[in-house]
Formats: sequence, structure tokens, C-alpha cells
Amino acid sequence: MFAVKCILSLLKNNTPLNPFKKLAGDTAIYGVSSIVGRFLNWWLVPYYSFMFLPEEYGVVTNMYAYVAFFLVLLTYGMETSYFRYASRSDKPEEVYSTSLISLLFTTLSFVLLASAFRHEIAAWIRYPDHPEYILWFAIILGIDAFTAIPFARLRLNNRPIKFAMLKFIFIGFNIGFNLFFISLCPKLVENNPDSIVNLVYSKEIGVGYVFISNLLASVIVLILLLPEIFRISFNFNKKLLKQMLNYGFPILIVGLTGMINQNIDKVLLPFLLPQNQDPMFQLGIYGANYKLAVLMNMFIQAFRYAFEPFFFARGGSKDDPRIYAVVMKYFVIFGLIIFLGMMLYLDVVKLIIDPKYHEGLRVVPLVLLANLFFGIYFTLSLWYKLTDKTRYGAYMALVGSAITLVLNFLLIPLMGYMGSAIAVFVCFLAMMIISFVLGQKHYPVPYDLKRIGTYAIFAAVFFAASYFTESLPSLLKYGVNTVFMLLFLGTVFKHEKNDLLKLFKAGNKK
Repeated sequence: MFAVKCILSLLKNNTPLNPFKKLAGDTAIYGVSSIVGRFLNWWLVPYYSFMFLPEEYGVVTNMYAYVAFFLVLLTYGMETSYFRYASRSDKPEEVYSTSLISLLFTTLSFVLLASAFRHEIAAWIRYPDHPEYILWFAIILGIDAFTAIPFARLRLNNRPIKFAMLKFIFIGFNIGFNLFFISLCPKLVENNPDSIVNLVYSKEIGVGYVFISNLLASVIVLILLLPEIFRISFNFNKKLLKQMLNYGFPILIVGLTGMINQNIDKVLLPFLLPQNQDPMFQLGIYGANYKLAVLMNMFIQAFRYAFEPFFFARGGSKDDPRIYAVVMKYFVIFGLIIFLGMMLYLDVVKLIIDPKYHEGLRVVPLVLLANLFFGIYFTLSLWYKLTDKTRYGAYMALVGSAITLVLNFLLIPLMGYMGSAIAVFVCFLAMMIISFVLGQKHYPVPYDLKRIGTYAIFAAVFFAASYFTESLPSLLKYGVNTVFMLLFLGTVFKHEKNDLLKLFKAGNKK
């Protein structure tokens, strides 16, 4: 990806090479495992769209929204606290054992409580006939929260290969179990009703096999992590734990607000829509189309892995603001290319999900732009990280959460899932604007707003113009939209040609 390449070229030419060469290598491994993993898991979404009705996929969307919240709660910032204290302590094993024992106690308590009250919890979240969902997810959450520290230890001890392998093993087994239970077992039973497969398969479980597959994959990874877990020294330091909890509490708050901004709509839809509007059907439609924004997410994820170590590695040079401005410009350019590429060829993109989900395609441009705004917000966020004013990150996240909650409560009863899409769009737009204004006050960066604004206007014009091609024959429509895309790319190249040549030239200098 060119944007990442440019950043790494700048890093190479502006920092001592040896320590950062290793940093870049490790970052690439972690980044690839995360990005490829998310991409492979994402392919389950179109698979589910063809295998399940929207109201069934709505259950998947809804349950995993709860998982996102509870995973933040159950780790309570301990992963970051472990990094901070273990890297600075002369007794890193004590930090490890204290963290692990703390999480073991809290996760076991959570699993036992969730199991004991699974019927009540299932009724409260409107799955009274499926208390088993609560038990399965309690175990999944317990394993994921508990293994966060062994995974963090692998990263701290510079073992990225094992980290990546374990992540890929989880993905492989999760996908494999899904295919086995959802596709293979029904065919085996259909061809041979007395098959031994009946011992592990029941048609009535249906969408529950999505959760069972996750549970089995999590158990396998837990078993593979046992050698790391049993290296614990069983030294528990209460004073240290208190310090770690104090350090991690703000991280917990930021994590929860982030989950509100990204997932609260999937929790609220079933509660705020009347039953006569079939809320689970709407949630399934919304969840599948929301996932179509994955390409923008992949770009942002790759950028984050390259950008964070890059700007933390900078030495406070007077040229830093200028470099950050260049990075922002190219980030926006590539983000707009992805947005236009998806929207101008949405008729092709939509083929990867079942036609019964296509009525929700109208949320895709809003979700894509919301993700782009979030990416810009992340890029802007360097100002409060570099100036040690991280509290502003929490303030902005809280503002975003307030906007998200208010708009969801106001718009979902009126507009259904479209209200949720508008809420996430407005949330990240507001956070982006607030971060820019505050950033220019505390850490001015000479962003090329004129050039960025010009590209944004061109992208908006071509996107709007594409609506007038909808009635054209397919071949002609794609031809016109391709012209729009080429015009945008040509405009960018015309204005950026000299800067691009300078970047490549700088990257080739030894």
C-alpha cells in the first residue's frame, strides 16, 4: 500500500535505522496477522448472508455487539497496564502473574454468575428460549479476556511469529467449524439420516453453530497457550494490582466509549423498534451492509500499524508538523479512492451478499464515510499523544458517545437502521472536527486543507453524478463510472505528481 510505503520511507530516512528496522518488521507481522485475520473472518459475513435469513443474522450481529462491550469490561485496561508496568519493572514475572491472577478471578466470577443467571439474562436481552447463548458467550468472553495477558506477554517478549500463528489458528478453526456445522453436517444428515454426525449436530441449533464454532476455536487457542500460562510464578502483589487498576481505569472508559460509538446501535435496535417492524430482520440487514465497509477498515487498520510507531519514533524535529501534514493528505486521498471505488461499483460489490440483504445498501456510503472520518480522527489524534494530553482523547470519546446515544434514541424509532447509520456518521464527523480544532490550538500542523478540500469536493461530485447513471444499461453505467474514477485519479495525479516523485526520490536515497 503506497501510503504505508511512504510513511516507512520517511521513517527510514529520518530515524536511526537499526532499532526501527526491527520495530517495522514486528509491526508488519502483527499488522498482517490482524488485517488478514479480520479479512478472512469477514468472508463469513457473505457466507452467513447466503445461509441465514436476515432475522437470523440479526441474532449474530446483536450478540457480538454485546461481546464487544463485555470484553472491554472484563479486561478493564489490564492489557495496557501490563505493558506499562512489565516493561519498566525489574520483576516482570511478578507483573505477569499479578495480571493473570486478577483476570483469572474476575473471568471465573463472570462465567459463574452468567451461568447461574443465564435464564434471566437471556430473557432480558430478548432471547428467553436460548439461555445456552449466554453460557456459550460467557465462556468465550472469559477465555478471550483471560488470554489477553498471555498474548500481551508474547508481544512484550518480542515473539511476533507465535502471536501471529495463534491468531491464524483461531481464524482457521473458527472458519472450519462454521463450514462443518452449517454446510457439511446438514448435507451428511440429509444423505444419511442415521449418520454418526447426529451425535454432534442438531438442525434446531441453527444460527447457534456460529457461536459454538467461536467457542471451540477459543478453547483450542487456550489449550495452545497453556505453556505460556503455566509459566506463571504465582506471585500476587496487591499494591501493584492497585496501581495497575488505577492506570487502566481511564483506558477502560475510553474503550467503553469506543464500543458505544461503534456498537451501541446493534444493541439498541431490538429495543427501540416495535415488534411490528421486525427489529431482528432490520438488524440483520443493517449488520450485513455495515460489514461491507471492510475495505475502508482494512486500510485504516494497516495505516494505524504503520503510523503509530512512526510518529512515536520521531525525535521532535522541527520538520515533524510538515511531515504529518503530508501523511494526512495522502491518507485522505487513499480513503477517498476507496470510497469512490466502492460506491461507483456498488452493483458489483453487492453481489458478495445475498440479494435479500440488498435493501440495506443505502447505509453503505454513510458507514464508509464514518470510517474515513474515524481514520482522519485517528491521524489527527497525534496532537494529544505527543503533548501528553491524553485526557482530551477521553473527552472527545465521551462527546462522541453522547452524540451516538442521543441520535440513536431519537432516530431509530423514526427511521430504523438508517437512523443508526446517520448516528455513526455524525459521531465521527463531530469527533474529527473537534480534534482538528483542538489540535491546531495545542500542536499546530500545516494541513493542506485547500488541496484536501478540493479532492473531497471532486469525490462528492463524482459520487453524486453516479446516481444519474443508475438508469443506464449496465455496460454503459460502468463505463461512465469508470470515467469518473479516472477523472478523480487524474486530478490527484496532476496535483500530486511532483510531491510523489519527491517522496519516491527520498525513499531511494541511502
